[in-house]
Amino acid sequence: MDTADALTRIVAALERLAPPPPQPADPLAHPAYVWRDGALVAARSFRPLALPLLTGIDAQKAAVLENSRRLAAGHAAHDILLWGSRGAGKSALVKASVGALQGEGAAIALIEVAGEHLESLPALFALIAGQPRAFILFIDDLGFEEGSSAPRLLRSLLEGGAEARPANARLYVTANRRHIVARDLREQDSPINPRDVVDDKLALADRFGLSLGFHVCDQATYVAMVEGYARELGLVFDAQDAISWATQRGSRSGRVAWQYVVELAGREGKAV
Repeated sequence: MDTADALTRIVAALERLAPPPPQPADPLAHPAYVWRDGALVAARSFRPLALPLLTGIDAQKAAVLENSRRLAAGHAAHDILLWGSRGAGKSALVKASVGALQGEGAAIALIEVAGEHLESLPALFALIAGQPRAFILFIDDLGFEEGSSAPRLLRSLLEGGAEARPANARLYVTANRRHIVARDLREQDSPINPRDVVDDKLALADRFGLSLGFHVCDQATYVAMVEGYARELGLVFDAQDAISWATQRGSRSGRVAWQYVVELAGREGKAV
C-alpha cells in the first residue's frame, strides 16, 4: 500500500469516527431550538412550566409576557435582562412565557444560545431574519471573565452594530449580577479615569430595554410556591416539612420549592 492510499484510508476512518454535523432544523416547525455548531437544532423536549405556577414574581411575569406578546405580533419590543438571585425563576419565566404564547397560537419560538457562542450570533441572525415567526434568543446564566472582549460584542449585537439583531428577534439574557460584568476595586488603580471604566461596563446593561430584578423570597411566598406545584401534581404536603427542606439548603426560591415537590413526589412513588 502506498502512502496516498494509507492517508486516504486514515482520513476515511477518522470521518467515520467523527460525529456527523447536526442537521439544520426547520425554523418554522418546532417550539424551541438550540443553536449548536452553527445550526438550529430542534430541542428534544420543551415542557415549560405553566405561568400560573410561577409565584411571587407577578410584576416580572407581566412585563416578560407583554413584551413577548408584542414581539410575536410584530410590534416594537425590548431586549430583556433578567438578573438576581439563583433559582428565583428567571429561566423558568422566559420558557413559560414562550409556552403560554404558543398556547395562544402566537408564532413565536425559543432559541437557546450558549454564552460562549456569542460570536456566532450574526450567522443566526441571518438565518432567522425575514422568517414569518418571532424568536426569543435565550442566553442563560451569562457572565464574563475580566478582560473578555465578549461584552463589547454583545453591546454591538444589541444595538448600533452593523449586524444588530433583526426585527423579529430579541435577546433575553439571565445573569446573577445586574451589570453582568463584575466590577473590580482594582479598577481604581487604572491609569484610565475610574468613572470611565465603570461607565463602560454599565453600558452593556443599559442596552437592554427592560431590566428585571429577581430577589430572595420570604417564607410565605416560598410556601405558596410549594403549594402551587403540589396542587398541580395532586400532592399533599406539610408546610413545616417544606420549610425544613429549604432551611437545610440555606435558601428559599422557586427552584428549591420545585426540588422539594420532586422529593415529595418521589416519596409517594409518582413521576413529575
